[in-house]
Amino acid sequence: MQRRVVAVIFEGFQGLDLTGPADVFGLATLIVGESRGYRLEVAAVHPGAVTAGNGVATLAPLALDQVTGPIDTLLVVGGLAAPAHLADRQLIAGISRLAGLADRVSSVCNGALLLGEAGLLDGRRATTHWLTAQDLSDRYPAVEVDADRIYIRDGHVWTSAGVSAGIDLALALVATDHGHALARHVARALVVYLHRPGGQSQFSTAMRTPVPRSEPLRELQTFIDANPAEDLSVPALARRAGMSERHFSRLFTEQTGVSPGRYVERSRADAARRLLEHTGHPLDRVARESGLGAAETLYRVFRRHWRVAPGDYRRRFRSKQT
Repeated sequence: MQRRVVAVIFEGFQGLDLTGPADVFGLATLIVGESRGYRLEVAAVHPGAVTAGNGVATLAPLALDQVTGPIDTLLVVGGLAAPAHLADRQLIAGISRLAGLADRVSSVCNGALLLGEAGLLDGRRATTHWLTAQDLSDRYPAVEVDADRIYIRDGHVWTSAGVSAGIDLALALVATDHGHALARHVARALVVYLHRPGGQSQFSTAMRTPVPRSEPLRELQTFIDANPAEDLSVPALARRAGMSERHFSRLFTEQTGVSPGRYVERSRADAARRLLEHTGHPLDRVARESGLGAAETLYRVFRRHWRVAPGDYRRRFRSKQT
C-alpha cells in the first residue's frame, strides 16, 4: 500500500529538513515501486512558493486547509524562523488538524516547537536540535525533553534532532514500514550513516566539550582525540602539558567542564564508534586501538556513552561492508 507523507513548511524553513527526508522516501519508492512506496505532498498556510532560510524557493501546491485525510505520516519541518511562527494561529491550527488525520506525526529539528505549540507533545518524550532543547522545555513543561538523542519515538509521535537527523528519522520510518534491509539500501545509496539508532547521542566528544581557552590544553585535546591508544593517564598528560598533575587537572576541568579522565574515556568511546562504523575489526582489536584495552571494557564504556552494545551498533549502521 502506498504511504502518503504530508510535509508542512513555512517561510524561512530549513531546506534540508524537507529535502533530506524527501530523498529518503523518494529513493525507497524507486526501490520498492510506487504502489508500495511513498507519495510526498508539500503544504503551507498559503499555497505557492515558500522560501527556505537559504533563499531557495519551494512550491507548496496545497494550503493546509485543503489537505484531507487519510495521511500516513505528517512531517513538520523546522528552521531558524520556526519560533517566529509559533504565533501563526493558522499554521498551528492546521498542524493540529492534520495530526488528527495522520497515523504518524513527526518533526525535524525545531519543528518540535510547532508540535509543542499544537499540544501534540504533552506527556511525551521528545527531542530537537540541542540548541533548541532548553527553549522547548521552558515553553512546554508537559514535554519530557531529551536533548541527547538523534530521534525519539513515543507512541505515534516521532521527533528528531537537528537538520541532518531528519534523514535518520526518515530511514527509521522506512525501516519500520519495510524492514532494515531497505533502510540500509537507501542509506548506502545516499552515502549516509547506515541508520543511526535513535538512542545514539547527537554529540561527538568534540561537540560535547568546550574548546579550552589555553593553547596548550587545546593542543593536548587534539592529541588525545588523535591518539586514543597512547598513555593518556593524568601523569602522562600533565607532563606533555608541562604542568603539575594537580594544576593540570584543575585547569583542564575548569576549561572543558569535565575531568581529564572523563574526557579521555569519552574520546576513546568516540574512537571505538568510528572503528565500528568503518572497519571489520573484531571487538578485541577495536578495544585495543581505541585505548580501551579489553573487549569487556569496550562493552561497558560503549554502553555507558552510546546506550547500545558495540556489536549491535555495528550491525545497525556500519558504513561499509568488509
